[in-house]
Amino acid sequence: MRETERRFRPEIQGLRALACVLVVVYHVWLGRISGGVDAFFLISGFLVTGQLFRAASRGRIEYRPMWGRMIKRLFPAALTVLLLVIAASTVLLPQNRWFQTIKEVVASALYLENWQLAADSTDYFAQHNSASVVQHFWSLSIQGQFYVVWPLLVGLVLLIAKKAGRKVLPLLITTLGTVFAASLAYSVWLTAVDQPLAYFDSLTRAWEFALGGLLALVLDRVEVPRSARVVFGWAGVAGLVSCGLVLQVGTVFPGYLALWPTLSAALVILAGDTAFKAGADRFLSSRPLKYLGDLSYALYLWHWPVLVFYLVARDREEVGLRGGAVIIALAFALAVLTHHLVEKPVRASAIGARTRWGAYRFGVATLAAVLAATGAWQWVSVSQADTYSIAVDDPDHPGALAHTEGFKYWGAADAALVPSFVAVSEDWAGIDPARCGVSPRNADLEVCTSQTSGHPTRRIVVTGDSHAGQFLGALLPVAEQRNWEVTSILRGGCPFSTDSDAVPGDQACIDWNSAVVDEIVTARPDAVMTIGTRDVRTGVEERVPGGYIAQWRKVDEAGIPVLAVRDNPRFDQSPSACVESRGTQAPECATPRYDLYAAEPPYETLADLPPNVRFLDFSDYFCTAEVCPPVIGNVLVYLDDNHVSGTYMSTMSAVADKAITEALGWADEQAEEPPPGG
Repeated sequence: MRETERRFRPEIQGLRALACVLVVVYHVWLGRISGGVDAFFLISGFLVTGQLFRAASRGRIEYRPMWGRMIKRLFPAALTVLLLVIAASTVLLPQNRWFQTIKEVVASALYLENWQLAADSTDYFAQHNSASVVQHFWSLSIQGQFYVVWPLLVGLVLLIAKKAGRKVLPLLITTLGTVFAASLAYSVWLTAVDQPLAYFDSLTRAWEFALGGLLALVLDRVEVPRSARVVFGWAGVAGLVSCGLVLQVGTVFPGYLALWPTLSAALVILAGDTAFKAGADRFLSSRPLKYLGDLSYALYLWHWPVLVFYLVARDREEVGLRGGAVIIALAFALAVLTHHLVEKPVRASAIGARTRWGAYRFGVATLAAVLAATGAWQWVSVSQADTYSIAVDDPDHPGALAHTEGFKYWGAADAALVPSFVAVSEDWAGIDPARCGVSPRNADLEVCTSQTSGHPTRRIVVTGDSHAGQFLGALLPVAEQRNWEVTSILRGGCPFSTDSDAVPGDQACIDWNSAVVDEIVTARPDAVMTIGTRDVRTGVEERVPGGYIAQWRKVDEAGIPVLAVRDNPRFDQSPSACVESRGTQAPECATPRYDLYAAEPPYETLADLPPNVRFLDFSDYFCTAEVCPPVIGNVLVYLDDNHVSGTYMSTMSAVADKAITEALGWADEQAEEPPPGG
């Protein structure tokens, strides 16, 4: 097997280079995903499995030196890039992206970025974060996990073979075949159920490494005619190049469609050295491709941060042909410097050669440097993300009160905006998590209940999606003053409806809503508060979905009033990020009101509405008569492109108090005095 792998190594080096070029070109120029990463996974499985099998054939796998070599090979370039990304981010990135980037840098340094992104992919709130400058570390994280787990798996097979007196090769082929089948089946299932999670899950990618490993184990036992190998080589190259053009890799992978790039890479390896002048191997083993193969790791590391920083610096959503050429040239130059000044010197050094644990001490030291730099950045960020709390009648930060009738500004017009740009993206409203738990009636429901002083005077349930949840920022101060009990039952991206209006066909959302109705009917609160319209955005007509009305009718049958709140605007960009980069008065940061809201709300013309529904319209507190601005009363209105900040919502508490109590006929009820210290 050693001779076979040596014979194929030039083509593999060229294949790695081709996969890297495809990843870079597709990312930068086309804004797409190529499938080249899947080829990387197969190549890693091929090379590492071959090395481990040879060691197992000798009867022992030397884990300490093997992992030490991996540390020397992987850590220097990756951690160098992370350190420089930290430095550049503090200068170039908007502050509202700092906390997310810090979190992902730490995850990347620990080779856990794929799980961080997987968690974010299932967290609706995190989906509105801008792309991180280290987002591409997800694939390196999976490879890092593979380099730890795979040797242990092969070692376990070796141990079993010794104990059972069996040959290693058949047992290892069976094991990898089982991993391949189980992982591919899981990948197909999870991709259909939750594609964003499946994309980053390590277990949905294990079959790609297993396929490469199986190829390494059987390659020298497969005889393929030269003419067929010539066809295989070019078919594999064509398959890799065309994959990203034909498939929407970012939305349908991994699943069974990931067989396309992995089998294409397998065909190239299977073709090997054809000794044919027109063979693909002649191209892949050329000197430029071999050198590019040496640079591929560093080039992959650099291309994404350079792309993101370029977009931020130029304030653009995409790059053109010229800009893409600049990005690729700069990434290539940085890759050359990193390869020759960092990677090669460390690999050629005596690190790990003189002492048994030298490579590990080196790895810990370099990792500690990145974590220390990240910790310092976190400290600076926290110090800037002040915990400013707007007091009642704050003269400098009236927020929504600036839009009340007869308001006269009594503070400083140039007061600092709140929340700070560092903190605004995390400015979510909600009930104390310590007061949240799973419903005893349905484990799929998370129920949070506010604290009251003794028996509550009223009980309100807030339910639906994250937009309904943000209104807790306005409701909770009222509830505290009036001793109301507020219960939230929320699910991101799932409005209170009988249909899945946000994500068509989302059966989990439909089932969740059914359970919520049962929970509400059982609890019998004094009112239910939810969002009453959707699609308040440019180019789309605001409407009241039929599923909303059907859900309200179910609550009406229980005799419970519904407060249906007109939704807040949604934008193509984050208004707060626009303010940070362009200033408060920049006209492009505001949107004309008539582009978002019609003069007459859509529910005004609806017939046969359930009698229990009262509509609340706060659009005048998000917009003036002409525009919907990003800042009102020195308060940032939005935390991202569609969620109102919790701080701004808190300034609407007096407005919400009046609207709710009048709509429900509770206006004559006296507000309770807050408890001592409240």
